[in-house]
Amino acid sequence: MSALSPEKPRILALFDVDGTLTVPRGEITAEMLDFMKELGKMITIGIVGGSDLPKQEEQLGARIVSMFPWNFSQNGLVAYKNGELLEVQTIAKHLGEDNVKRLVNWVMKYLSEIDIPIKRGTFIEFRSGMFNISPVGRNCSRPERDDYEKFDLEHNIRKIMVEAMKKEFADLDLTFSIGGQISFDVFPRGWDKTYCLRFLSSDDFDEIHFFGDKTFEGGNDYEIFSHERTNGHTVTSPDDTKEQCTKLFMSSDCK
Repeated sequence: MSALSPEKPRILALFDVDGTLTVPRGEITAEMLDFMKELGKMITIGIVGGSDLPKQEEQLGARIVSMFPWNFSQNGLVAYKNGELLEVQTIAKHLGEDNVKRLVNWVMKYLSEIDIPIKRGTFIEFRSGMFNISPVGRNCSRPERDDYEKFDLEHNIRKIMVEAMKKEFADLDLTFSIGGQISFDVFPRGWDKTYCLRFLSSDDFDEIHFFGDKTFEGGNDYEIFSHERTNGHTVTSPDDTKEQCTKLFMSSDCK
């Protein structure tokens, strides 16, 4: 259980991971982690990321589920409060195996037919609550990841693929969310980051803030950023997150 007892427990700040607390797929710096712990003395903190818990632990530390009061991986489909597991939801159970196979087969055929500068491995990652699809493959190196991001921004590889999938799988009522540098997520409608809000009672919080970098429409932070229950904040880097939080929650005007 988190040892933090914030001065203002009814103010909750939720944080995306990639591009918000860390550089994409990078580890949190000691300085940033220390800042978050100090912030946790002022307000209640929650983490809400699209990746699964093992990846979140790689980036934020093995004890992240108990470091802060709330932890949501896979958009909240795996939810922890004070280090204790609340719920696990699965996409396979929701869609059924026939539809899972249909989607996987279509994606592999589509990716085999597109021409991009490089392809590596792990093009589809099956998570308990979503599919993560990467045209270049998640096994690419960091320089390859950076190069692909530039290529994708110029040629809209992910956006075009998403539009094709929306047409092909219209009957499944899925949401497609582009996030990070190299991939996009596919999950049932309503299973975006707003899923975590069902665990956060309005009786417990006066304010819920969300900080994320992919807050544009179609980005994987958009739905929770624009939700009526949250105050959304767009950040550009961990340093920007630190600066905005300092002004909002830790300056002399806020005390």
